[in-house]
Amino acid sequence: MTTLANPSETRAAASDAPPQLAEGVELLGEMPGSGYRQAPALVRRGDGQTLQLTPLLYGVLEAVDGVRGPAEIATELSEKIGKAASADDVSFLLEKKLRPLGVLIGADGTSPVAPKANPLLALRPRVAVSNPDVTRRLTGPFARLFAWWIAVPMTVAFFVLTGWVLFAKGLGTAAHQAFYEPGLLLAIFGLTVLSAGVHEFGHAAACRYGGATPGTMGFGLYIVFPAFYTDVTDSYRLDRRRRLWVDLGGLYFNAILCVASVALWWATGWDALLLLVGTQVLQMLRQLTPVIRADGYHILADITGVPDLFAHLKPTVLSLWPGNWGNRDSRTLKRWARVVVIVWVLLIVPSLVFALVSGAVALPRLVATAWDSLGVQGHTLAEAAGAGHVPTMLLAALKMLAVALPVAGTLLMLGRVASRTVRSQWAKGADDPRRRVLTVVAVGAIVLVLGWFWWPRQQYTPIGPDERGTVLDLASSVRAASAGAAAPFAGTGVSSGARVPALILVPQDAGNRPALVVLRSSDGGPATVMSVDPGPGAGAGAGPNRWPFPFPPPGPAAPGGSRAVSITTADGTANYDVAFSMVWVTGNDVHTRNDAIALASCTHCTSVAVAFQTVFLLGQDGAGGTGNTLAPINTSQALNYACRDCRTTAVAVQLVVSLTSLPDAATSAQLAEIRKGLDQLSTDLPHLSDAEIYARLKGIEQAILTTLAAAGPTISDS
Repeated sequence: MTTLANPSETRAAASDAPPQLAEGVELLGEMPGSGYRQAPALVRRGDGQTLQLTPLLYGVLEAVDGVRGPAEIATELSEKIGKAASADDVSFLLEKKLRPLGVLIGADGTSPVAPKANPLLALRPRVAVSNPDVTRRLTGPFARLFAWWIAVPMTVAFFVLTGWVLFAKGLGTAAHQAFYEPGLLLAIFGLTVLSAGVHEFGHAAACRYGGATPGTMGFGLYIVFPAFYTDVTDSYRLDRRRRLWVDLGGLYFNAILCVASVALWWATGWDALLLLVGTQVLQMLRQLTPVIRADGYHILADITGVPDLFAHLKPTVLSLWPGNWGNRDSRTLKRWARVVVIVWVLLIVPSLVFALVSGAVALPRLVATAWDSLGVQGHTLAEAAGAGHVPTMLLAALKMLAVALPVAGTLLMLGRVASRTVRSQWAKGADDPRRRVLTVVAVGAIVLVLGWFWWPRQQYTPIGPDERGTVLDLASSVRAASAGAAAPFAGTGVSSGARVPALILVPQDAGNRPALVVLRSSDGGPATVMSVDPGPGAGAGAGPNRWPFPFPPPGPAAPGGSRAVSITTADGTANYDVAFSMVWVTGNDVHTRNDAIALASCTHCTSVAVAFQTVFLLGQDGAGGTGNTLAPINTSQALNYACRDCRTTAVAVQLVVSLTSLPDAATSAQLAEIRKGLDQLSTDLPHLSDAEIYARLKGIEQAILTTLAAAGPTISDS
């Protein structure tokens, strides 16, 4: 049983012991440049949390000295506000308003348990690296960088050099050098991560330059993504101009890093260093978004003088309903600040709703793509581990982490929003059973809708390289999921809009003979073969499935040759074909042929053909003696015809090696193992760029040469 104390007894108990400020509480005064009609006063607790108080509550707190009781405090408060205040009024404000904020010692003399803000988008957990004293000493020398005679030329240099790198020099050679030297790419990645810490150090240095005291620096997790942080809450007591310096301090240090990167490139000639300019610009653009609690959010908050914009989301939305314009929230803000907050809310609410809905709808595709990509990178990691190539192993591991984090972040964010919403609504219904019933019904409805979208049908397919991922594509996914993802071909198991590897077999003489479409099974079962009728008059320009190209279809591969053919004529589809062979030649004449042919006549489509052939010349000296004809042929043909937004790629690699004798059993086994890399390429093809495809083939080629060289029978290669 709970017994409620008599109000007079509560007042008497409070008056017996004069109120005292909790340890570490600082009264900072009125907030400069406030966007409120009545500027709030700031109080900082011992744990570093800064609170906004009304002038009335701040006046009470100013009178608390550990000696005066409620009656004496009431007398002083009456003089400040120009109205009569009683001891009972002061006792109420002390017990019901101030003590719950953790700024007063408890009535029993114990230290208060200070409630801390727990925003949805916050770093948790977080690890402190330096305390305020260390931060203050570290940032002292760097605060000089904000002097105008340094900041102005540095900013000009940033814009000039960044413009030159992005629009004149370009990042092509830098990307090529980094991606083909894993050690350099790892170094760039490490410097980019370190630059995020330098960004936060810039905020701390700007805080010190402005006259405030920077607090703790450290790192934590923003949802699931690693991030650095700096406590600059002391800057709230600065004027608006100096607070904006603190907000821009991180971006300024990013600009200094860009200038330093170009200077280091000029001194060393390493183009890969210029990638740091690109990564810094991207980081600066991300920081400027006002959607999350990044620099752009704090810049907007300090311009308007409204420190916590997210606290005004709900009041502003409610105030926009007819008849609610004069609600409490509209009365507290100045008119111009309220207009800015309304515009921000009108942008932020649709963005957050869209992010949540699109995350929920796209989750099956994200999960499928991440799973497929993890398999590809896992294979790369295993190959690198077998070869003992540490940089490639580390890059593969980082790629796997980069793939897994967005999916984990989406799941965690959806779960966090759902948990908070349900707990909040359930708590509000403590005295209203009908509200709790509505909460249960709403949760059940949402679970049913999400279950409909997430129940495995045909939507768990990886995102293809030809997909654009536009808002309209997302809407199509919603319609497809709502319709049950009906398959356009009976018995194929292929959903509408799905991208699957296929081999198109077109008769050489065309005519009215049907083509065959071979779809590889994703579950390891038998392949699906579909007959596509070319229609009457095919090859002559008639019929819906006519041969669209002004030349005959490609014929089959020559005897002993290798040919990959990919033909795409349907809008929004993707076709891939891989052909590989090992040819052993003992005669004098070599005319072995290796062809890759990719054709496309469609819109938003993909056609990729890859052919790899190894020709072993037994008993040859590689020079082709008298009467010998060594003329291996290697061709690739890629053609777009009446095509829009098409990716058409043909890659043909032919390796010719002269051997004095047949490889032994161990070498043959190694060659067979290398061949598995080509099998894996067939699986990975939809997720690789053209450069990655070629790099994979050249890697396999080098592996063959290395294996043969170690065995000893190789004479020469071409």
